[in-house]
Amino acid sequence: MSRSPSLPDRPRLDLDPEMSPSERLAALRDHYERLREVNRTLEDQLDAARERRRSLTGEVDRIERENETLKTSSLYVATAEEITDDGVVVKQHGNNQEVLTELPPQLGEGLEAGDRVAINDSFSIQDRLDAETDARAQAMEVDESPEVTYDDIGGLDEQVREVREAVEEPLVNAAQFDAVGIDPPSGVLLHGPPGTGKTMLARAVANQTDATFIKMAGSELVRKFIGEGARLVRDLFELASEREPAIIFIDEIDSIAAKRTESKTSGDAEVQRTMMQLLSEMDGFEERGEIRIIAATNRFDMLDRAILRPGRFDRLIEVPKPDAEGRERILEIHTRDMNLDDHLDFATLAETTEGFSGAELASLATEAGMFAIRDGRTEVRLADFEDAFEKVEDGDPKDGVPVAFY
Repeated sequence: MSRSPSLPDRPRLDLDPEMSPSERLAALRDHYERLREVNRTLEDQLDAARERRRSLTGEVDRIERENETLKTSSLYVATAEEITDDGVVVKQHGNNQEVLTELPPQLGEGLEAGDRVAINDSFSIQDRLDAETDARAQAMEVDESPEVTYDDIGGLDEQVREVREAVEEPLVNAAQFDAVGIDPPSGVLLHGPPGTGKTMLARAVANQTDATFIKMAGSELVRKFIGEGARLVRDLFELASEREPAIIFIDEIDSIAAKRTESKTSGDAEVQRTMMQLLSEMDGFEERGEIRIIAATNRFDMLDRAILRPGRFDRLIEVPKPDAEGRERILEIHTRDMNLDDHLDFATLAETTEGFSGAELASLATEAGMFAIRDGRTEVRLADFEDAFEKVEDGDPKDGVPVAFY
């Protein structure tokens, strides 16, 4: 808290009776100048105090407005589905409940079908909300043309084949499915440890089919406000329909599709509403044209059985850590642009790095390059990889070892 400035000392005038008239006049003039200086100081302090009062008054007004806002009931997000002569049909996000309510006079003719609105507990429209295009951009990663190809993926030949059959073929060769008389798989779920290439698989398929790649983390769908997670799920599929052919990739799907519990907290209820909206969108998947859905999880054991039933995710593909042959191929991929010693033996490195994921092998290659740079060389040798591996084996997270190795 700022302290008030101290007042200047009041000038004192002491006149000696023995002074001559000219000396007395000079003393009075000097006293007058000191009084003027004190007056100017006091005026400056008064102006500063008035400005401080205005600032504090504004702060008090702001706090009072925030306090009044906190006292009011929470508003819910809804969509104006239809505008009729009798009022507005609104659908609340999350529970999809439709209610006919009055059109507020303050909105006039500015409200249109499809607009997002804020409603209270009585379903009365309180305000019209802005469009969600910015929220989409913040929550979703949209890549019109991913650069990852199948050649960038090593050690997952069987998984690549299954994903291509389930996702790529229906997009590039739909007539073949019609000729055979079968429906293509509706969705693919990739499950396995972190860093094994699940996201790269989805990007490579999007690249091969010239499809728009739309990625969203399941944790982004866990929203604070009632109905927002479900709305974001609808936006995800609507955006895909605008950009088709498109591949929707939902990472960390266990964030919203974990096994349901008896918990009654508002947060758990909102997660379940979001999952129900996702199930609803997936059940209508066959009507969405050239859109395919891929999801990934590190916790397959946590998923609700409802999302795994046929018709939602027809292909469950495990993406494990690579074997020795796969590790050798991954090391070749991640070092193909590096200046390597001719005697570097990837087979030996592959045997040494048992248990490493693809992401960890990529980090190992980068760390080996760093050892060459520290040594003042432009050529990476086997010894650099061995030093990098020793750093991983002997290091501690506090020493700056990549988290991927733990």
